Amino acid sequence: MALSETNSWTGIREILLRRINDREWSPGEQIPHEAALAEEFGCARATVNRALRDLADSGLVIRKRRAGTRVAQSPPQRATLTIQVIREEVEALGRSYRHSLLGRTEKPLPPALHGAFPVAPDADQLFLTTLHFADERPYAYEERTINPDAALDARSVDFSKISANEWLVHNAPYSHGDLAFFPVSADERLSQKLDTAPGTALFAMERTTWAGETPITHVRMIFAAGYRMRTGI
Repeated sequence: MALSETNSWTGIREILLRRINDREWSPGEQIPHEAALAEEFGCARATVNRALRDLADSGLVIRKRRAGTRVAQSPPQRATLTIQVIREEVEALGRSYRHSLLGRTEKPLPPALHGAFPVAPDADQLFLTTLHFADERPYAYEERTINPDAALDARSVDFSKISANEWLVHNAPYSHGDLAFFPVSADERLSQKLDTAPGTALFAMERTTWAGETPITHVRMIFAAGYRMRTGI
């Protein structure tokens, strides 16, 4: 990674993670202080601090005040899920992709989402509904809320040309998220959108991503009948 790519905390985190994985820093070893790393990467000390906090939250390093930061002796083994760009997922199956923006509005958050998406009750949020296709067949139906204060420039994006899913993955980095999977039975509305019989069991997912304490987006994705989720651990 070039030095110019280390101005962000995520770039620094990747370098530090590689050093840990390559055993450049052994388990239990103290790593250089924030000031030394900031000088090495040519960035603010706060940027290094953010990268180290993320590694500490993942259990990869142990931070103690006045004692510095050490590589964890026994890092936890955690399963991780990457937010998939649906276009890439469909194309990886050897199928052609397109999406259709069904609706776009701006309005305050409905009460049903207040618990999952804590924003000011009178602040307008961006609401999108999108249908994703694979080989011209419905692949997934998406209902999404975007917080414009967290996803900068979202209001100016033409989501008929690029899906919100793809734009957010590339333009709205998140620190953490909440994820739930569950089955739904196709009602009349879903059966029409996903071209399936009413009552069909469908795979559904809800996800909220955050930048620190600020919610970025909440999405409910319902996949067409026969969808299988695949991931690595």
